[in-house]
Amino acid sequence: MEMQDVQIPVDHVALGGLLEIPSHARGVVVFAHGSGSSRFSPRNRQVAADLHGAGFATLLFDLLSAEEQLHDGDGTYRFNISLLARRLAATLVWLRESPDFASLPLGLFGASTGAAAALVAAAQTGWVKAIVCRGGRPDLAGTALASVKAPTLLIVGGLDEDVLRLNRKAAKQMTGEHRIEIVRGATHLFEEPGALEEVTCLANEWFERWLGACEPN
Repeated sequence: MEMQDVQIPVDHVALGGLLEIPSHARGVVVFAHGSGSSRFSPRNRQVAADLHGAGFATLLFDLLSAEEQLHDGDGTYRFNISLLARRLAATLVWLRESPDFASLPLGLFGASTGAAAALVAAAQTGWVKAIVCRGGRPDLAGTALASVKAPTLLIVGGLDEDVLRLNRKAAKQMTGEHRIEIVRGATHLFEEPGALEEVTCLANEWFERWLGACEPN
């Protein structure tokens, strides 16, 4: 496993990231974290570790700079979906310009507000081959939902009733391949025993299905 600490230049700031590349990687999954989270999220790192075992490289990175996170008490940055999506799309361009990743199929894993950013960025770029959203707010992607072509898996905790309702509402606006998976007995952060393991298994299966069989770009 090769690990690289990276700095991604976007919007006149540098976004810190962690790039992990297994031998003979057959795809790359970029993580878009939710509000108040970062590349050090233990939940997303657990999902990423499982993807490495399946042969997928991962990029976990911060959508906000350290200074923006420090001065974002009112949520001006972390709830600005257009800003987050623009930065995610720019990061995908940065990744595709690397010779190591230019030919690999690309997937996105979004959590909370990061799920909306992932869907908007996928609609804007058209390069994404698969998307997984964990406890996401796809409803915040708005009109971009109808333009998402990448197969999308929406994973929601069964006890996260408000978010489940919003995911079902968003799914009705999606025209591409999509599915909702409900983790029974789980709340928003999937902290219950076995809940995150189920999320990890579902995500791995989805990326295996839609990225694993992709031909190189």
